[in-house]
Formats: sequence, structure tokens, C-alpha cells
Amino acid sequence: MQRQPTVLYVEDDLQSRMVLEILLMEEMGLPHVTILENSVDFLSKVEALDPAADVVLLDIHVKPYNGFEMLAMLRNHPLYKDKPVVALTASVMSEEVALLEQSGFNGVIAKPIQQEVFPELLERVINGERLWTL
Repeated sequence: MQRQPTVLYVEDDLQSRMVLEILLMEEMGLPHVTILENSVDFLSKVEALDPAADVVLLDIHVKPYNGFEMLAMLRNHPLYKDKPVVALTASVMSEEVALLEQSGFNGVIAKPIQQEVFPELLERVINGERLWTL
């Protein structure tokens, strides 16, 4: 049996956090899910994760570090430089999506999250697929 993936999600919106918590922990049954409500001390919190995250989901509009800044920190960290990092955002205009791709994200998932397809999208990202369809 394949090991369940470890997920880190950074999101400042309470409703979005609750939806993903239910999806990841209850519906998908993932035992290792960490949800941060802001990006304060982001890198030290990431380094403290045990086990380390297999996939990172980032809201783009978080403070004090936005999604692009958190992505840069992850890409400069030896443990996370090659891990899948996906933007979860309501900003899905084509030029914004192009900027996310150019910045090094592995994909984007539009908010609000479509609960019926999210588990499949997450599995595809974990398996190395890049998701740029909205």
C-alpha cells in the first residue's frame, strides 16, 4: 500500500481552511495535514514539520509573505526545492496563471475548490503532473 501524502496548506481565509480540512482529513483520510492561517515564521514552521510535506498548497494573497515569496523560500530549501507546490487562488485570469507558472509553481487550483474533483487533482500533482487547467 502506498504511503498517504503529507500536505501543508497555507490559507488566511477561515472558510477555505475549513473546506480543505474536511476534504483532506475526513473525506480523503490523510493523517498528516498541516494548515497554517498565515505566513508568519513560514520557513521555520516548514522546517519543523515531521514528517516533511510531500505537497504544498499556497494561497497567493497571504501575509506577511505572499504565495510567490513562500514559493521562493521553498525553492531555495534543499528539502523542498523539487516538491510539488500548487497555488490555490481565486485569481485565475490567464495572465495571472501564466505568472504562477513562470514563477515555478507546479500548478494552480481555482477557488472556490470543487470538492468532487479536488482529490483527483491532488493525486495528479503528487504523481508529478503539472496542472494548468482551470
